Amino acid sequence: MRARILGTGSYLPEHIMTNDDIAQLVDTSDDWIRERTGIKKRHLTDQGTVSMAAEAVKKALEAASVTADELDMILFATVTPDYLFPSAACQLQDSIGAANAVCMDINAACSGFVFALNTAASYIQSGLYGKILVVGAETLSKIVDWEDRSTCILFGDGAGAAVMGADETGIECMDMGCDGSKGMVLYCEGNPLQNPLVSHTTDGRKMHMDGQAVFKFAIRKVPETIRRVLEKSGTDIKEIDHFIMHQANRRILASAAKTLKIPNEKMPMNMDGCGNIAAASIPILLDEYSRSGKIKRGDRVILCAFGGGLSWGSTLMTW
Repeated sequence: MRARILGTGSYLPEHIMTNDDIAQLVDTSDDWIRERTGIKKRHLTDQGTVSMAAEAVKKALEAASVTADELDMILFATVTPDYLFPSAACQLQDSIGAANAVCMDINAACSGFVFALNTAASYIQSGLYGKILVVGAETLSKIVDWEDRSTCILFGDGAGAAVMGADETGIECMDMGCDGSKGMVLYCEGNPLQNPLVSHTTDGRKMHMDGQAVFKFAIRKVPETIRRVLEKSGTDIKEIDHFIMHQANRRILASAAKTLKIPNEKMPMNMDGCGNIAAASIPILLDEYSRSGKIKRGDRVILCAFGGGLSWGSTLMTW
């Protein structure tokens, strides 16, 4: 028995911030951003992370024909919860009425949804739980430094969700990894020390990124993790119908496609319309592709994510 995605849902806030809008804040232009990232616009929320997640979850539950009280577990991938505690997963449980679900958050930055999905698959395949809700949602606009051109052009807000359950087909193989020694090339500080032992405090709760270091990491690790799931499963790359990738930067994905000789039509991109939404980017694209009918039952799919930690992960499944 395997774990299969039964239904997906996504949500993007109504407010759109274009590249021209950002050019009013920092020294940049629409052409400059498009050329370097492939991003044209991003969505910003005035609601919060859990509120966006609830909108995506409603659609996922409907698509899966599953009710909230049937859920055994909620795994919520995010680096931007509304509160340090209670967890976003517990808040979501209350919001949707999933009283029977055990809840926890997963912080793996942009790799979060893949990590959560693989964790859910392990619980289902072990027989411990039957139906699990996996969510990736981010309000990155609250940790972006809107005076830093290198980061504020990249990120947006949004949410995606998937309902998982046991089936004869589904997730076949997974690969995950982390390199904490390089973690500080992409980071956001937590609450500063505020106690009698320190003489002063700083408020550093904004995202900081060494873009070149992240780029070099990604173009190396993406092909590696994809090759590993192919090798573990004994699958030829030509058998894969779709590569659903973390939508970080068009140049990163183009490099991966070139290295692995993946045809462009097998590696869709939607970052032009929503930017990088960290843990939400893969489930949003997955839902878009699923609802449009571009992914069909029986298709072979690889999900691949990479980001803060530094972390990376891939999942091979039959849809």
